[in-house]
Amino acid sequence: MSNRRIFLKGGLASILLAGLSKSVSALTPKTHTNLPMGAKAKLRFAIASDGHYGQAGTNYKEDHENIVQWINEAHNTNALDFVIFNGDLVHDRPELLTEVKETYFSKLQVPFYAIPGNHDLADAALWKSVFGYEDNYSFKKNDVGFILANTSDTKGKYICPDNNFIKRELEKFKNLKTVLVVLHIPPHFWVPESPFVDCPETITLLHSYNNVKAVFHGHDHSLDAVFYTNKLPHFFDAHYGGNWGTQYKGYRIVEVDEAGKITTYQVNASKNPVLNETKF
Repeated sequence: MSNRRIFLKGGLASILLAGLSKSVSALTPKTHTNLPMGAKAKLRFAIASDGHYGQAGTNYKEDHENIVQWINEAHNTNALDFVIFNGDLVHDRPELLTEVKETYFSKLQVPFYAIPGNHDLADAALWKSVFGYEDNYSFKKNDVGFILANTSDTKGKYICPDNNFIKRELEKFKNLKTVLVVLHIPPHFWVPESPFVDCPETITLLHSYNNVKAVFHGHDHSLDAVFYTNKLPHFFDAHYGGNWGTQYKGYRIVEVDEAGKITTYQVNASKNPVLNETKF
């Protein structure tokens, strides 16, 4: 894990995407919308990554009880349209996917979508048998398109996403103003030895559609901010399970207003951050 922890972190917890103007916010739960004054959200969702259900030595059942409680509380405070779970739902035990869905995610008060991570070890058939759709999936909600693509195989190897699938879905959504892409493993090396995969064709493809406004990643539990490929932002959301990463556990909120402006911020749901700690 050490190579993940030396990865250069961005310093932003909140970004207003429309003009790429930056505003820093504390990693605390929001009890109100973070949209510009007067703007109404036409879409509001949460995205959470890396639960690692079944990982030995972790309180994985408590972690999953917590994420369901946190999402439901967020929804009751300010309604969410859905939540996306961005990979590593389980830890090397794909037979537990059904348990995660039926015991925990079924208690969510909002719809949910999920995409595999490298620890889920699931193929398209297994994913469909559990969730009702394959490991590459797209949907549209309130005129916003979402493309969720797998970035690993059944042995946990990091792979580039299926660019043919992404291209097909981008074409399907080309008349939409806003498209958001969800990939567990980032397809770009921002620094050497990063635990990602280099997929220049994927990056070029994403850059070729002006309506692709952001990409969301999991995988690196220590990251909760934003990086860029050209002007395209790539957001991370830390983790809600597992045995390493940020001191807190949480998720990300994304809001799209009627004008198409997007605001996103990270939520410290466990409310116990250790910030700027230095030991000598």
